This record gives sequence, C-alpha cells and structure tokens, in this order.
Amino acid sequence: MRSMAISMILLTLGACQQPAPDSPSDSTSENSIWPTPPADATPQVLLVGWDGVRPDVLREVPTPVFDALAQAGSFSEDARTARPTVSGPCWSSILTGVWPEKHGVVSNDFSPNRYADYPDLFTRIEEARPELNTFVVADWLPLVHQTDGGPVVSDAVDRRIVLNGYELGWPEADSVSVSAAVDELQTADPDILFVYVGSPDEISHNIGGIGAEYREAIATADRHLGRLLEAIRARPSFGREDWLVLVVTDHGRTESGGHGGETPEETTIFYMASGPSAQEGPPAEPPAVVDLATTALAHLGVPLGADWDLDGRIAGLKR
Repeated sequence: MRSMAISMILLTLGACQQPAPDSPSDSTSENSIWPTPPADATPQVLLVGWDGVRPDVLREVPTPVFDALAQAGSFSEDARTARPTVSGPCWSSILTGVWPEKHGVVSNDFSPNRYADYPDLFTRIEEARPELNTFVVADWLPLVHQTDGGPVVSDAVDRRIVLNGYELGWPEADSVSVSAAVDELQTADPDILFVYVGSPDEISHNIGGIGAEYREAIATADRHLGRLLEAIRARPSFGREDWLVLVVTDHGRTESGGHGGETPEETTIFYMASGPSAQEGPPAEPPAVVDLATTALAHLGVPLGADWDLDGRIAGLKR
C-alpha cells in the first residue's frame, strides 16, 4: 500500500506543473518527478535539514513527499553522524564537511570553533565561485547568528535570514523559514539554498519522547518539503535546471527524547539525494554527515581544493 501511495504522489508532483519553457514535454517518465535536463542545464542545490529525526520513526510516519523523492533518488537510513550526538558538532560537520576534531565544536557551545580554517560550504562557494547565489535560513540561532559562539554560516553568504524558534515558537518559525525559501525560489535565482527545520527535535525534548506530537512534527516537515519542491517545479526556468535535493538529519534520539550518547538510535541518521543527477538506490557505502557538503559542492561544479582537507566524499550522485 505504501508503494502505491508513493507512486501516486510521484504522479501528482509530476503533473502539478505544465512543462517549463524550453523544456522537453516528454522528458518526464510517468514514475519520476524529475525531467531529464538538457546537457547545459544549470546545477542547483536545495539542502534541507530536519533536526533530530530517527530513521526508524521516519519510516513509520506518512511522509509522501520525502518518500517520492527517495524513490526517485538515493536514500540510506543507515548513515552515520558526528560525535557527540548533539546538534552543535553534528550541524557543524554537515555544513563544513569535516569531523569535530577539525572544526572544533564538541557541544552546543560553538565558541571553540575553527571555522576560520574549516568554513561552511557557502563560504567555500563564495570564495571559489562568487558568481553563484547562496541563500540560508534557520531558526536555531547558532547556525546563523553570533550566539553561543556561532554562527556556523559566515557573513559571506549572499542572503542569510535569522529567525529565533524560541521566540516565535518552533512550528511558526519553521513555517516562516520555508516561506522565505519559497519566496527566494519564486523571485530570485538561487544556486544553493539551505533550509533548517527545528521542530521535530524541540518538540521531542518538550514532550520527553517520540510520541504522537513528535511524529506529527515529522509529517509537518514533509509538508514543508512539498512546498519547497512545488516552488522549484514552478520556476519558469525549471526545465533548464538540474536540481539536487539533499535532505538530512543531524542525530537520532532515545525513547525518552534525549540524545548525545552512543546508542544506535542516537548515532544512526538518514541521508537522501534526489534529482536528475542522483543515482537510484542506496549509495555504494553508508554515507555520513560530512558527505553533504562535499556532494553539494561537487554538484555545483565547485573545485574541491586539496588544502580544504574535507572529510566527506561524494555520495548518491551518478558521477
């Protein structure tokens, strides 16, 4: 039944827009949401981060948009995260492409960071390819603001939107974040976007477990993903673009809603890459959080400097 539901959402998403100008009308197969782009298509990246989502719980929650993307791309629910399994070191590894022993963040105190030596991938892009347009929105302050020793993402990014989930309330802040990214997709020409969704983690902490409210937060995150995907497909230039959608979480959690330890429930995460350039099926080897930055940079055609000393590898792409 779930396979049938995924097929239906694939068909629905594939039919939600008329063929974009200059795009081949017969390039989308009936079971794919991704048309085959022309050889000179512009590579672009949407990176979506869901905080604190356990892969086994994700499997149980109805997430039709995520499932459709995973079926059309490369998905692993056996990926590994950084240690310790808290957001500071894990998101730092996701966004820099190196492990904590390099970027220096080992807790939610970001102050001992070495981001000057191992900057975030958006800073790498701005240094190597300044003509590319970068966009970041997050409602957990250390990622984008000088709070607790942050931000992870430097001022080099072209557009950085700072929200406070604790002030707005996490569901509202996530919704505003996604709306800002949708507006960017509708009115601008971003080459790479990062959208952070914090509600699953915060709600699990608040309820002290992984019950109905936590699962509903995951389902809501999937609806947010659907809004972003629809905005991508609605772009007039969509038929000339080669989008790579990367979705990841930073850590899992225990039955009581905590994390930071070494149990499989805390250290195991998911990794999903979807788009015309993504391979179908799981990556050849279980991916890791540090692979996100490397994969995004490679898709954009940003040369990976040997002196960058990245720990990640390219995961889930055809090349």
